[in-house]
Amino acid sequence: MSDLRAREEFLSGDRPDDVVLFLSDSFVSDDRLDEFGERVDDGVLLVVDGERGRNAFQAAIGTDAMDFARSAMEHEGVVDVDLAGGTCPETPGDDAADHEVRFVFAFTEKQNEDAGGLYAEGDVVHAYAQCSCGVAYSDRWNPSDADTNTD
Repeated sequence: MSDLRAREEFLSGDRPDDVVLFLSDSFVSDDRLDEFGERVDDGVLLVVDGERGRNAFQAAIGTDAMDFARSAMEHEGVVDVDLAGGTCPETPGDDAADHEVRFVFAFTEKQNEDAGGLYAEGDVVHAYAQCSCGVAYSDRWNPSDADTNTD
């Protein structure tokens, strides 16, 4: 299966046991990653099973994936629906020069009507990003509400 297809399936909520890691070229410059993921404009995007993905995140970033996610929840930002970029909440106006995504960690959570809100509407993509300025931030959405076309 192509890496693009794996990302599309993840974004549509069809791979709830997997996680996505996006590593920007400015953060990690290791051409070997291309063998394991999808080359995108500014880095490599990997879709891997949850446990292996969390271990890979810790190896690449140096911190536990869920600890990072908890810290990122302190700031709401915008993670691009393709998971290969975002907008830091600290970006002043249109000046994004000092605010580039270094990495993204994402997972999906199945619909939970008892939880209400976004969770009652369908599956939820949880995405956490680290900006080059040091701010970690989070975003979440229902796959059905997002344009998941990654072409």
